[in-house]
Amino acid sequence: MFKAYAERLLRQLSLDYNCTPEDLRARENRITCPALKEGRRSYSPGMPFLQMATLGGNAVVMADERLHGFLRDMIRDTEGHRLFEIGNLMKLNAELKKYGYRIDPTHHMFLPSRKVEPAGGFQVKWFFDDEIRPFYGDPRFPNAIAYPEPCPVRPDRIVVAAVEGEKILGMAGCSEDAPHWQQIGIDVLPEYRSRGIGSYLVTLLTNRIMEMGDVPFYGTAAANIRSQNIAYNSGFRPAWVETEAERI
Repeated sequence: MFKAYAERLLRQLSLDYNCTPEDLRARENRITCPALKEGRRSYSPGMPFLQMATLGGNAVVMADERLHGFLRDMIRDTEGHRLFEIGNLMKLNAELKKYGYRIDPTHHMFLPSRKVEPAGGFQVKWFFDDEIRPFYGDPRFPNAIAYPEPCPVRPDRIVVAAVEGEKILGMAGCSEDAPHWQQIGIDVLPEYRSRGIGSYLVTLLTNRIMEMGDVPFYGTAAANIRSQNIAYNSGFRPAWVETEAERI
């Protein structure tokens, strides 16, 4: 399962980073120029200034040409995954500040490696597309759906909520960040955590997405152990790490 999704990932990242699948699997790091290719994931408006990704080997850096000289020196004789260590990110951040940008936190991304049958038996409700609209702006669910309002570039497609009567205990949702690429987010209310609700909802939603033929993927921060455990419990494994520059 993971291998099939990993092949689809190579095609998607090639669009996102204006490169080829071979660039992503090369021994050496690669630098490319920014491009807005049709079908790419987009998390910031306008032309990207810098985005960097690794599958664990080399790194591909898509960056404004003004950064290329600095980047060539930085990536020379440096393993791609080490570019994401704090020392190298600080060097990169210092260079970005010269142009009015700063480095975003790293995003640790997961793909399914096996199908998991949900365990827990919580009562759930499903919501699709426009049915999700009443939940926008609810501060309890900033990860499950777009907050505070819908995002036309990455529309929310499906939400599954664990409920007790009319009370929502937790909510998992997916946004279509690129055609047929559904990113999953999860929020469980604090008083209902450690009951398995997060893993149950993410597993349900993951299976639904796979049945549709789409790609479910999951992202979290390096130190968010709870979120990573939900990913593992739901059949995901680490697939890539990425970061980007944001305007100050």
